Amino acid sequence: MRLPRPAPTLATLLLAAILAACATPPPADDPEAVADFKQTNDPLEPTNRVLYAINNGIDEVILRPIAVGYHYAVPEVVRTHVHNVLDNLNNPVVLANDMMQGKPRRAGDTLVRLLVNSTVGVGGVFDVATGMGYPEHDADFGETMALWGVPEGPFLYLPILGPSDPRDATGYGVDVALSPFTWLGSGQTVANLQYVQYGMTVVDTRESLLTDLDKVKEQALDPYATFRSLYRQHRHAQIQKVRDDNRATPPAWYPDTPASH
Repeated sequence: MRLPRPAPTLATLLLAAILAACATPPPADDPEAVADFKQTNDPLEPTNRVLYAINNGIDEVILRPIAVGYHYAVPEVVRTHVHNVLDNLNNPVVLANDMMQGKPRRAGDTLVRLLVNSTVGVGGVFDVATGMGYPEHDADFGETMALWGVPEGPFLYLPILGPSDPRDATGYGVDVALSPFTWLGSGQTVANLQYVQYGMTVVDTRESLLTDLDKVKEQALDPYATFRSLYRQHRHAQIQKVRDDNRATPPAWYPDTPASH
């Protein structure tokens, strides 16, 4: 989930996290406790659980009801168009990260998506590029730093943003700086567009997770620990997928034709 210009808040949280993360690990003569400490990598767990409880309360009272209303009041085709526009607005950030990750083929795919969907797709309302063989993919500066070898650090549960870690939280701040609305200009119009983009991103993201989050909260004995585990598994899989994507570039724009004799 996304909020506008959160970098100062994140910087404060990260500083506190780094200082608190220096908590003393269990004694070496307790191998079971040491193994658990390393596996969870959650030295801020008491604070994280408090933030999770606060976030969960905000979600139950505000975010989930809005997402449910959006799901049932807005036709699916309209929700799809909204998602397409949000994806298109984020493509410059994805493109920048594709290039910084040293993935020229992925960068080329994103560039085609941006150009085609912004023009033929009427500003991104229609995802024409996917039908042409250029499907949507994510890329963010947290992933970029992971490919550069920056460690993820301890688990964090951030207000509103949810599960994270110092690397991804820092990466989110960089992605905000890379967003076109950040350097497009200033004034009330640009500010309003930012709020609309971030607000709709929150609603779109929360609506897409309605079923999954409800299942975890209903079935998990410890939802916090489950979210922590699921976040890490999903994040590691995302990063590995990018790392393994070494497709040749440029793409085969035209089918091979037999050589003439």
